[in-house]
Amino acid sequence: MTPPLEALARRLCHEFTTPALLQQALTHRSAGNLNNERLEFLGDAVLGMVIADALYARYPKASEGDLSRLRATLVKKPTLAGIARELELGEYLQLGSGELKSGGFRRDSILADALEAILGAVYLDAGFDTAAALVLQLYQPRLQSLPEAAALKDPKTRLQEYLQSRHIELPEYQVIQVSGKAHAQTFEVECRIAGLDRSSRGRGSSRRKAEQAAAAGMLQALGVETEVQESDA
Repeated sequence: MTPPLEALARRLCHEFTTPALLQQALTHRSAGNLNNERLEFLGDAVLGMVIADALYARYPKASEGDLSRLRATLVKKPTLAGIARELELGEYLQLGSGELKSGGFRRDSILADALEAILGAVYLDAGFDTAAALVLQLYQPRLQSLPEAAALKDPKTRLQEYLQSRHIELPEYQVIQVSGKAHAQTFEVECRIAGLDRSSRGRGSSRRKAEQAAAAGMLQALGVETEVQESDA
């Protein structure tokens, strides 16, 4: 193993029995046929299982939906890429010339895939328990600072649950206006609750985002704290 890879292995707290696995985990498909795509497949499965198990134990009263939302925040690509940057994985990646020129070593998707591939490599090299220990080591700060599960619910879900708990008729969403060119449209949506004779409007780059913004406005009008989510959920 080269000195740089030895340094990375020390940061991972794992001495590879088969160093070639680490080299493969850091090799993007643009750099050759023996790349990290298959290892990424394994690592993704290991990551999902370990995080699910950790959340199940940490939140004994959380619903399946709450656990799913918490897991999604931890295994999404921006989170993985953030951990990869903490490990400075970009310095170790093997990329093809095109990816090098375009700054692939900084791209979230490439960094996230490489981290998952490393987890897959550790799994093959030393088994599930060792790979699981690495996941928990890397995720410890994030697991300790997770928000309450309810805070991860999108505004539409929170509004629906708020109304259902009070036996109030559910809202209706209607597109009021669509503006802009086809590739950069802005949607304006109205959220109306007939039973309360209230309405609110929201804007977004898609109908779903506009609906979320309208629901967030309604929650604020009803005095329920919320944040507009950036996803299309």
